[in-house]
Amino acid sequence: MTDDEGRAAGQWFVGTHGPPVDARDDEHPARWLHVTDKHGFLAAAQELDPALRERLAAVHAVTREVPKRPTAAVRWLDDDWVAVLTPTVWYTEDDRQVHTGELGVLAGPDTVLTFEAGGAQVHDRALDRLRGPGPAHGSGAQRVALAVVLGLVGVASEVEVALGDAVADTERLVFDRSVSDPVQRLYDLKREITEARRALLPVAAELPELTDGDGRRVVADRRPLERVATTVERIDRHLDAHDGLLSDMLQVHLSQVSVRQNEDMRKISAWAAILVYPTVIAGIYGMNFRNMPELHWLLGYPFALALMAVGCVVLYRVFRRVGWL
Repeated sequence: MTDDEGRAAGQWFVGTHGPPVDARDDEHPARWLHVTDKHGFLAAAQELDPALRERLAAVHAVTREVPKRPTAAVRWLDDDWVAVLTPTVWYTEDDRQVHTGELGVLAGPDTVLTFEAGGAQVHDRALDRLRGPGPAHGSGAQRVALAVVLGLVGVASEVEVALGDAVADTERLVFDRSVSDPVQRLYDLKREITEARRALLPVAAELPELTDGDGRRVVADRRPLERVATTVERIDRHLDAHDGLLSDMLQVHLSQVSVRQNEDMRKISAWAAILVYPTVIAGIYGMNFRNMPELHWLLGYPFALALMAVGCVVLYRVFRRVGWL
């Protein structure tokens, strides 16, 4: 399949719209092919080199050995071709959830083949980076591969910032007495942070494989990848800090609940004591023993009522003074 045929069929193309992106130069011509799904990814690899498809399928199988867990893989298929399969992450404000997708990169001497599943838009970010000003590192293929990696980490950085803002909003809710129970939101946010870390950690583990000691490298300069690895570690540290802050919030909330329960118990105990006092007085004078002179007093009934009222007032003032009411 040629590039023009692929573009017409809607399966793969060079760049996005119009002419190819600035990924080629006079000394190192290169092309960037982007497909819409994994099947097209393997089919395009078949078009490039029949041997690449089998090796690429084997790499893809490695990332599926553990289902429902994001995994990444960087494998050199031969001396010139390297395959990168990695999860992607993005954050949606409406439902405050982290979503994961998948990104595939096949980079060779003069060609880069990519596919992306999900809404992270790493491909579009890489295009913007290539079209914008900046120093050129190595050949066109190397520049494309580096732009894709930088786009991937850039999206992860934005997810970390969005989660940090969500943590700050949740912190205000914890200390807001009008919110009855923020535990569900705390738990949901901790789960989303865990999801982001699970998708990001495989990337950090596999990045060093893009350059090795044999001199094979997908980028001309090792320093950009080192900065990318440092950025990934920084993002993970920040996510870990956000998760720790949420754990502290949960402990604070549980402490607040305990304090409120103690306050409620003190109020209940104070009112119970106040109500028990007149009951005790009534119980004493309700025994009707013969030798109870108060039963024959003219003012015995008002005296008992006054004794109840005075005792209740005294108890109320005492409990107010000690902070129980």
